[in-house]
Amino acid sequence: MSGHWGILVSDPWLQNQFTQVELRGLKSQFMSMRRESGRLTIGDLASKMSRLKVVGENLSEEERASYIQDLYQSTDEEVDFELFLKVYLKLQTFASSRTGSSAKNSSAFLKAATTTLLHTISESEKSSYVAHINNYLAGDEFLKKYLPIDPLTNDLFEIAKDGVLLCKLINVAVPGTIDERAINTKRLLNPWERNENHTLCLNSAKAIGCTVVNIGTQDFIEGRRHLVLGVISQIIKIQLLADLNLRKTPQLVELIGDSKDMEELLSLSPEKILLRWMNFHLKKAGYKKIVSNFSSDVKDAEAYAHLLNVLAPEFSNPSTLAVKNPFERAKLVLEHADKMGCKRYLTARDIVEGSPNLNLAFVAHIFQHRNGLPTQTKSSLLETLPDDNQDSREERAFRLWINSFGHSTYINNVFEDLRNGWVLLETLDKVSPGIVNWKIANKPPIKMPFKKVENCNQVVKIGKQLKFSLVNVAGNDIVQGYKKLILAYLWQLMRYNILQLLKNLRFHSHGKEITDADILQWANSKVSSSGSQSRMDSFKDKSLSDGIFFLELLSSVQPRAVNWGLVTKGVTDQEKKMNATYIISIARKLGCSIFLLPEDITEVNQKMILTLTASIMYWFLKHPHEERTVGTSDSESGSQLETISNSTLDDSASDSSAEDNGNM
Repeated sequence: MSGHWGILVSDPWLQNQFTQVELRGLKSQFMSMRRESGRLTIGDLASKMSRLKVVGENLSEEERASYIQDLYQSTDEEVDFELFLKVYLKLQTFASSRTGSSAKNSSAFLKAATTTLLHTISESEKSSYVAHINNYLAGDEFLKKYLPIDPLTNDLFEIAKDGVLLCKLINVAVPGTIDERAINTKRLLNPWERNENHTLCLNSAKAIGCTVVNIGTQDFIEGRRHLVLGVISQIIKIQLLADLNLRKTPQLVELIGDSKDMEELLSLSPEKILLRWMNFHLKKAGYKKIVSNFSSDVKDAEAYAHLLNVLAPEFSNPSTLAVKNPFERAKLVLEHADKMGCKRYLTARDIVEGSPNLNLAFVAHIFQHRNGLPTQTKSSLLETLPDDNQDSREERAFRLWINSFGHSTYINNVFEDLRNGWVLLETLDKVSPGIVNWKIANKPPIKMPFKKVENCNQVVKIGKQLKFSLVNVAGNDIVQGYKKLILAYLWQLMRYNILQLLKNLRFHSHGKEITDADILQWANSKVSSSGSQSRMDSFKDKSLSDGIFFLELLSSVQPRAVNWGLVTKGVTDQEKKMNATYIISIARKLGCSIFLLPEDITEVNQKMILTLTASIMYWFLKHPHEERTVGTSDSESGSQLETISNSTLDDSASDSSAEDNGNM
């Protein structure tokens, strides 16, 4: 065991039960639980542990409470971190004995990144994801020598060890996320190059909406199967649900009646829209039940039979609904789907066992293939859609930034999902630990409107404490979802986080606040010291649109980062975009956690330009000079490479405290 772990737990037996990443994640959860109520007792654990994977998903609160009561006589005893871990382990053992080896939701899409000790993976899910990879990456020039992957082996995890496969999969899910010129694709990668690929992968995964808290590059290098599969499942989910919004599929407007419903639809997560779409067609088919999940509600395959009969009546089979055995019905449903040309994501066994991930993937694929919605849409309602302008890009950046902290609630739309104040309070607590008074905070679900206002009043009060500009702003303004105000608050919160991170690293600042001017001066100084004449006059300097300044900045902090043979002159719009895409990927490859888009550089979005510059500065200050000046030859000494590799690991492993996160 490394000495680092001993800081968290002194009990050698406990140290042997957890990985370092798991301990950090659990410590963060423990501290959060304790802050919420001031103290944490054994009696509190039954409800608080609902947020932990396996324990929370496979045991009800009553089951957890009953089990804990049998173990401990005094439920009022205060819990320290080691006792917390012991209770957690006992509940895990109890949960696994209840669920068996299949471990319900063993790699659930959005909870896949949270701590779990069962480390089981679903072979069905692995087979499904391997089939998906074989299908979508079959034509890739670099990967063709490894594909198709055999789903019956663990080859998937071996191939994932160099980072190329996951980077390519991210680009399938959200095309253009990674500039493939930045991926190291030599036949034999050294440890430094592999680590760069994994760092690029993790930071890019965060930038498309994956939750990767407590996953580090070492987990990929060691091929930790449950973590690798968890990330893959999230990437594939994002790809399959990409069209479930009004911009990509305007026909979804058919699911709503008026403009009020439009607002609701805009605020729904893609999964919820998929369920609404499914129920829309089931109602037409005369199916009486409402499907509210992709597990228990579809296990008997009846809903699928009705759905496919509506979407593809030409392939319907009367036996499907007549048959009494759910397993036999599930097989007939899959035959129907095959005739429609829908690739299978699951087996009949997965349907009757209620595998939520694979059932969701199956329905999403049906939607992509044949959504059954009319091509003519209610254009009058679509006219109320907000323009895809700078505001929506900023909303996206703030949403991804908030989700990167790994809160218990996943944000799909900041204008809707932040209105009860709870996630804003969680984010404030990550950015400035201890600043939230959890005793007066109201935890969701919140029925009473005044409780939401109380939370948002505290959000505004803390903002003023942090010297945010909030003239005439009240908590109720956030509850009402005023967009400009929410964007202004989030920008000030993100900027405060950046400046605090830099202040904490610059010990020589003697407690002085870091300003925007300091960041500007640092960037110009670094570029100048490398012998370049480039400079930026401000974060809205239009000359930045060609990207050259940032490429020179990246090169000055890490000489081997930029391949100048790939850089364009940045004259035409196309050349500017190519440079901007390359800049973002190179910065993420170094270890910068950033959420801007190429357009933010080419259009010189002042806020996003500041976050990019500050993120590069943060990375530079976090790495001692000697770690940045190493050559790139493959004959570098092993010990030298190991030092560099490990130094980057700590930076890219997404810890759940804001200081270690470095999220921009």
